[in-house]
Amino acid sequence: MTAHVDAPDGAAFTESPEGLVVPKGHGRTLRTAAQEVTFKVTGEHSRVSSSFEVVVPPGFDVGAHVHARSEELFYVLEGELDVLAFEPRVRSGDDWRHWESPTGRRAVRAGPGTVLVVPPGCPHAFANRSGEPARMFFQASPPPDHERYFEELVGILAAGGPPDHTAIAELRARYDIEQLTPLRHDA
Repeated sequence: MTAHVDAPDGAAFTESPEGLVVPKGHGRTLRTAAQEVTFKVTGEHSRVSSSFEVVVPPGFDVGAHVHARSEELFYVLEGELDVLAFEPRVRSGDDWRHWESPTGRRAVRAGPGTVLVVPPGCPHAFANRSGEPARMFFQASPPPDHERYFEELVGILAAGGPPDHTAIAELRARYDIEQLTPLRHDA
């Protein structure tokens, strides 16, 4: 027997005695010049989190940002990413790689097997400074905020021409993303 239940944000998901299996290479994929995101688990399937596989191309820097409500988990599968997950002494400058926490923590180079857990309110960032694509598993809670964000971002970027930075800033504000340093993609 399958029951439809309303999630707290009004989205519906299916409660079923059966689990979900998403084989390698499956899931809905959104592609932009800046990254490739494959939806593995969405708010339709989970009350807890949305899960994605993300390919991060060389030169992409998501920029330091913070979420007031969202919690995230990143697991590097292939390649290397520079990562940060701490409150810096001062949130300043364009480049989060130079930030330092009050306890001396700094951004690190993360290779396969590295896990990054980001609670609400924690500034965080990732960037691919290598010459090869990196691949990571990404989980965001609560669903479906990040999946909707990715869908709307692709719509803005598909408009052609230079990115509409005002539309992107408004989109981020709607989806609990306070950008602290610029997003960059040196293609």
